[in-house]
Amino acid sequence: MGMTMTQKILAKHAGLDKVKIGELIKVKLDLVLGNDITTPVAIKEFNKIGINEVFDKKKIAIVPDHFTPNKDIKSAEQCKLCREFADEMDIENYFEIGEMGIEHALIPEKGLAVCGDVIIGADSHTCTYGALGAFSTGIGSTDMGAGMATGEAWFKVPEAIKFVLKGKLKPWVSGKDVILHIIGMIGVDGALYKSMEYTGEGLYSLSMDDRFTMANMAIEAGAKNGIFEVDEKTIEYVKEHSNREYNIFKADEDAEYEKIIEIDLSKIRPTVAFPHLPENTRTIDEIHDITIDQVVIGSCTNGRIEDLRAAAKVLKGNKVNRKVRTIIFPATQKIYLQAMKEGLLEIFIKAGAVVSTPTCGPCLGGHMGILAKGERAIATTNRNFVGRMGHPESEVYLSSPAVAAASAVTGKITSPEEVAR
Repeated sequence: MGMTMTQKILAKHAGLDKVKIGELIKVKLDLVLGNDITTPVAIKEFNKIGINEVFDKKKIAIVPDHFTPNKDIKSAEQCKLCREFADEMDIENYFEIGEMGIEHALIPEKGLAVCGDVIIGADSHTCTYGALGAFSTGIGSTDMGAGMATGEAWFKVPEAIKFVLKGKLKPWVSGKDVILHIIGMIGVDGALYKSMEYTGEGLYSLSMDDRFTMANMAIEAGAKNGIFEVDEKTIEYVKEHSNREYNIFKADEDAEYEKIIEIDLSKIRPTVAFPHLPENTRTIDEIHDITIDQVVIGSCTNGRIEDLRAAAKVLKGNKVNRKVRTIIFPATQKIYLQAMKEGLLEIFIKAGAVVSTPTCGPCLGGHMGILAKGERAIATTNRNFVGRMGHPESEVYLSSPAVAAASAVTGKITSPEEVAR
């Protein structure tokens, strides 16, 4: 029996010719990642080990992004601890105010993730880098501390689900709609501790930004990781952003999968996840008169340049409904600058939206867009659990940037086809 993409990457990093599903292995790491919430805990665990240096100062990245700019004294103390640790350990990849971004958009942009890597991060959406054909997964702060010390981590080799993508996306349909469709189909535990592996001729219909979005939300189906077969688009992206050597791993023809699911991209419609689970999906055609109070466009899921372009295409020449607070977060400083050069920020501001510095703030109910009791938001974020963006009696609906922008104009969940001029 052959191996999947994930099995091949793990075998390579474990120094083994072959690994089997369920096998416990120790692998070498290419990157250990943390943010301002998880890194302070990892630092405490690292200090318990009793060593005075990290395994490789080039292979650790710390990105304060959840509560920055600091929203209060506690968040300031958290970031101070991260800053001091990065300085003491001479960590090269520390990104804060002015050069920072939302970690899962910033890491690929900086060229710190490439095809064939093994990456762990003390944040559940570390699975984002599977878009590049890497094995990347979220871990706890204790594992992050151990990873910073040893450069290694233990894994149980996951079984896999193969998603064969066919056809081509229709206008106004994006990677966000595809992954919401998939989660709605298999459920939030449909890929529990499994690898979601994407292949098929339909890949060519998906941009890298689409793939980052889909890999990012693998965890919302319970997956250990999501990973895309490497193609010309992947290699072009990696060469543009990194000068590191990369490795391409393709699944064997006789690789073992728990199941194989075919997805016809041409049949997917704009999709929205209703409260309070990402699996609670409906197509835009099934939704009527759901009024909203707030729109959030951004996050590690949908704050990239293509996301902002889609929102701007809808908002151009329109005005945000006066009853709707609309907040837009470019995911990194580079994306912010690109949006400025393209005139997207002007479109947003003229439409009546607010443009913020890169931050995770509203996605986790931290700051910059908290919901009050009874309020509803439509957001391009990844989770809509009870109380996720504020009061436990508020509601969050998940959508693509195009749907979110259209909804900002009308004041209710709306298809972009109805609003774009």
